[in-house]
Amino acid sequence: MDPAQTAPRVLVVGCGGIGGVILSRLMEAGGNVTAVARREEIARVLRTRGPVLRDEKGERTVRGHLEVFVEPPREGAYDFILLATPPNGVEAAARETAHLLAPEGAMVVLQNGLCEELVARVVGEDRVLGAIVAWGASSPETGVYERTSSGGFAVGALSGGQDPRLARLAEVLRAVSEVAFTENLRGARWSKLAINCAISTLGTVGGSRVGPLLLHRFVRRLAMEVFTEVFQVARAENVKLEKVASTVDLEWLTLKESEQHARGSLSLVGRHAMLLAIGARYRRLRSSMLAAIERGREPPVDFLNGEVVQRGKAHGIPVPVNARLLEAVHAMSRRELNPGVETLRRIYEQTRPQGPH
Repeated sequence: MDPAQTAPRVLVVGCGGIGGVILSRLMEAGGNVTAVARREEIARVLRTRGPVLRDEKGERTVRGHLEVFVEPPREGAYDFILLATPPNGVEAAARETAHLLAPEGAMVVLQNGLCEELVARVVGEDRVLGAIVAWGASSPETGVYERTSSGGFAVGALSGGQDPRLARLAEVLRAVSEVAFTENLRGARWSKLAINCAISTLGTVGGSRVGPLLLHRFVRRLAMEVFTEVFQVARAENVKLEKVASTVDLEWLTLKESEQHARGSLSLVGRHAMLLAIGARYRRLRSSMLAAIERGREPPVDFLNGEVVQRGKAHGIPVPVNARLLEAVHAMSRRELNPGVETLRRIYEQTRPQGPH
């Protein structure tokens, strides 16, 4: 049998940074790729010229078979529908493409946040798989995709079991990056949520790339406080956090009660060093939320820090730093607040329970 006939049929929904890198690498691997681009301008560029990919191999125009729609096609049967829209568009994307799933097919959630739960409401939990993206990407120009940091995928199912479709999904995604399996998808997703609530949102409010911002000690302290608040809410939700990329133990980065008012300790020195290392690794990473605000689009902060604030309130857990960052991003989107290090410094000062740390 022709291998192309047995290869999983894949539809990529969303051609921003993450979706664009994925479809480009799938094309390079020889796959027949179908995508929904949403904007006619993007679709036209992808159809006529093809995507331009910038990564560790350099810059090149990717050649291969690519079918691009602006609206989802009426007919089709895809084994995997890769949802690569912003989080605030994931439910609509799932609804509009549900009819395209093959009988044993699955929606694959690539978004940050806790979006598997949202997609499960549309198609059912048994038709949802998660793929946590541990690398960064951007689209600086229409049809141009840049991978901004290294890393792989962690794939799993909400049920926590060994879904037989995960092995086939891994085959697809290995064309893009390395793939690990997790039997604790919720724990891994909450760990990524913590990273995004700290690193991405601080980068948005700070208006800069991650590396330069984390050189500031008070920004690293804010990041630890965000991690601590997320960990407390996750524990109340009966979620056990997983290590991110098998190396970063987020629980270790959280502040113990005795440290929340401390001016310094040996363990805090170690945590600051770890955050400096994270900043060095992701120094080129620029928040996609910041790019959304600059383009006049709604930033998906409600799906990040907003989740923590909402669930913290439900459990009676105060999360002042996440709440203040949530307010700041919304104020920025309304053009009522300018991003910058000084904006972060004001948030730091406003959220001190007692003097400086």
